[in-house]
Amino acid sequence: MFKHSMAALALGLGLATAQAQDINFGIISTESTQNLKADWQPLLDDMEKQTGMKVKAFFAPDYAGIIEGMRFNKVQVAWLGNKSAMEAVDRANGEVFAQMVNADGTQGYYSHLVVNAESPLNNLDDVLKNGKSLSFGNGDPNSTSGFLVPGFYVFAQNKIDAKSHFKVVRSANHETNAMAAANKQIDVAVTNSETMGKIEERQPEKFKSIKIVWTSPLIPLDPLVMHKGLPEATKAKLKTFFYNYAKTDAREKDIVMKISKLSGFKPSTNDQLKPIRQLELFAKRNKIEADANMAEAEKKTQIAQIDQQIALLK
Repeated sequence: MFKHSMAALALGLGLATAQAQDINFGIISTESTQNLKADWQPLLDDMEKQTGMKVKAFFAPDYAGIIEGMRFNKVQVAWLGNKSAMEAVDRANGEVFAQMVNADGTQGYYSHLVVNAESPLNNLDDVLKNGKSLSFGNGDPNSTSGFLVPGFYVFAQNKIDAKSHFKVVRSANHETNAMAAANKQIDVAVTNSETMGKIEERQPEKFKSIKIVWTSPLIPLDPLVMHKGLPEATKAKLKTFFYNYAKTDAREKDIVMKISKLSGFKPSTNDQLKPIRQLELFAKRNKIEADANMAEAEKKTQIAQIDQQIALLK
């Protein structure tokens, strides 16, 4: 009986250990699941082989689904944008441990407003002046390049509320927005330089049908985030895998190039998110300043609080 009990205990501990090593890897919905799976699956297969952990891709229809997945420990590691990583760190026990590195040596990517190539709209002024007659494709609310960056540089700085400025507003991922502009299904939409690069490569004729009318300042490259609750040994294995991936192996280099023209990954921390936190606070400050219904005393109090938060991030 004792032997059976010990065997059962050992089996139970073995199963628990195996279960703890299982990794659901969250992938944000920047484009169709089919395309994302084709790009990421070879890396996830290598991750499984090199770490000895069972690795499965986790997809959700929006960024919030990945964040909530991490919050409830259904996602242990994820590729996220900076804004969604900030949400994961603040609300879902996440911590940044790596950052993507571009193959061409550039330090980031860009948010774009795009229109059909035949559109009379040629710049941001044209878009803002004609907003009441235009349909607008916004990005996911948790997207850095699809929502936060244009939300600040295009709308907050011009004291405009996107929801009321346009005739019609809808939200979609980067690929859907860009293709809607190419197909004349929407007048102006948010996308980013990474998505435009993929469309140019995969669908060059559609790429020719898209015109960029606004480009953001440089956005820091995307982070990888892991759940804080992972065992330290698991964290170490994950870091070793990503920090060394595609450094010398030609096949691995080809895999990361297909993901997003990367050369690999480098160590990073939550400090990477500071510029994004500043952006969000600046946008919030601008909104308060423009609120004509708020009492001046309350406005001064809230602005002072935000300025203090901004100062702490420097």
